[in-house]
Amino acid sequence: MNEPKSKLLMGIVVPNVFGVAIIGMLQLVNSYVSDSASSVFVFSNFIIVPTLMGIISAYFWRDLEMKTAKKIGWSAVVALIAILLSAFVLKEGAICLLIVSPLIIGFILTGLAIGKSMFKKNNGLVKANVFGVLLLLFVVDNLSDHKQLSLVSDTIVVNAPIEKVWPLVVEYEPIDSKEDYWLFKIGMPSPVQSTVTGYHEGAGRKCIFSNGYVFDEKIVVYKPNEELTFDIVEQPRDPEIMGHIDIVRGQFILRDNGNGTTTLVGNSWYKLYVFPEWYFGTWSKSITRNVHLRVMKHIKLLSEKDV
Repeated sequence: MNEPKSKLLMGIVVPNVFGVAIIGMLQLVNSYVSDSASSVFVFSNFIIVPTLMGIISAYFWRDLEMKTAKKIGWSAVVALIAILLSAFVLKEGAICLLIVSPLIIGFILTGLAIGKSMFKKNNGLVKANVFGVLLLLFVVDNLSDHKQLSLVSDTIVVNAPIEKVWPLVVEYEPIDSKEDYWLFKIGMPSPVQSTVTGYHEGAGRKCIFSNGYVFDEKIVVYKPNEELTFDIVEQPRDPEIMGHIDIVRGQFILRDNGNGTTTLVGNSWYKLYVFPEWYFGTWSKSITRNVHLRVMKHIKLLSEKDV
């Protein structure tokens, strides 16, 4: 193999070996120090590591006469391999990989741009500063607390009296309407049915998702025509829905509007285990909101029958 091809290949292989090694090490450490069944993927995993991968590629490609467009193309190859390796090494689902892909690709390209500046001649100070800043961010991020409880709340108006809405909040027959959220359409599990073992505090409740996934719940507040709150006691560990988020509690609040209609509020509290929050929090809120709305629209449809 001639030298240019060898350097091109090294710029593809070495960053991915580095990425797998670092992520694997972080996950091994996390398995020993975390008391959660979920793996924590922090800011470093999705921003600093891909940035360093881009810098490594830039190092091997520094003397190759490649136009910017060609470097971007080969960087996309580096990112694609990294994403495929995540599927095998980290056992990630296809939808999870789809969600994380823009972040990985974007920061590998960022690292490539940084590396292009770093590996110019007489640029030792820039190299030291860049590596120093990235190392500091990496250490601080991995030593920081990443436990975060978030709330998603949604409200709809049901054109039916509260007495007709309440029983359907507690449990409802299977949803047979077509999916209208794009992630549900491409395979992410969606809510299908809820059942209960009793109509009182302490009773068991199940939220059944497509593909047979079940959230086991315990009713902690049971106030007829007013409030149903339940804690999640066990949830599925599927790569497309769980493993990076824990749903902690769910709640429905009903308000009689005094005109034959009912305001229905759905609340969910969850802990996120993938960061940065500004990116993955947006996805989590969108998914949780669409779970709410699928259930609440079904309750609305059933409640408004024969009204």
